[in-house]
Amino acid sequence: MSVINWFEDKRKFGGLIGAFLEEATRSSTSSERDRRINVNANKGLWARCDNRGNMLHVKFPRQSRSVCEERGYHLSMNSMERIELSIDPNTWIPMDEDTTARDVLSFSDEDSHESRILISQEKTGLTDAVQTGIGYPNGTLIALGVMDFHFMGGSMGSVVGEKITRLIEYATQQLLPLVSICASGGARMQEGTLSLMQMAKISSVLQLYQVQKKLLYISVLTYPTTGGVTASFGMLGDIIIAESKAYIAFAGKRVIEQTPRQKIPDGFQAAESLFDNGLLDSIVPRNLLKGVLSEISEPYLSVPYKKS
Repeated sequence: MSVINWFEDKRKFGGLIGAFLEEATRSSTSSERDRRINVNANKGLWARCDNRGNMLHVKFPRQSRSVCEERGYHLSMNSMERIELSIDPNTWIPMDEDTTARDVLSFSDEDSHESRILISQEKTGLTDAVQTGIGYPNGTLIALGVMDFHFMGGSMGSVVGEKITRLIEYATQQLLPLVSICASGGARMQEGTLSLMQMAKISSVLQLYQVQKKLLYISVLTYPTTGGVTASFGMLGDIIIAESKAYIAFAGKRVIEQTPRQKIPDGFQAAESLFDNGLLDSIVPRNLLKGVLSEISEPYLSVPYKKS
């Protein structure tokens, strides 16, 4: 019996795998940090590749930047992991960290919007679904916004719109290249029209940044990028990059099929299909992204294009 099958059997018989891993962790000679990892549903010692179902020890995703080595499948990352991957150590300067959402509509279904925000804040350690700031990829200063799908599905509400708008305005004033790393289910339904307004708000400041100041905006689309983010700043980049096999769409496959009553092919909304049809400029493996961002951005900081 293979190790993977053994783990599957233990999982089926009521969570004995958790007890085994907990005992193995106590007796391990690994670092103290790894020994402190809690064995639970959210922070276990093992992760499963969404593509092939492979069992991966947490050390391997860290070493391989959360890329499954068997087929190169890109696993999920949170915003802090992406910042660490994209920015030189000790150069990240965050902006607007204390900005939080208000439940102005008093929205409630199975749970209230306010409760969902508090749960997501406790789960992720973030105030909302995006982190913004400035930093240096390979010594090149950029303005960077990174969305986090773990916070309410990366939904774009008023705080996400405000933070990204402020980041663009800062990049415009300082004449910095701008990079956004998108991971979102779209506009936040709990904020109604307020969330939809963020699409126009961000697009308008991007127009000043790109057209009037003629500055560089790079959009990086990861799994998933959908809805209002795709329909606004996600697809407005001067250069649009995607990760391999990223799901990129406005509406989901099922919604599209229900409208024209026609079946769309598998992989129709994957990054490779969009690249073949000219919607993307490049598909860049995760471990090369930092170098690509710096190589593209560097000429814009070194040539005499800045005018008063």
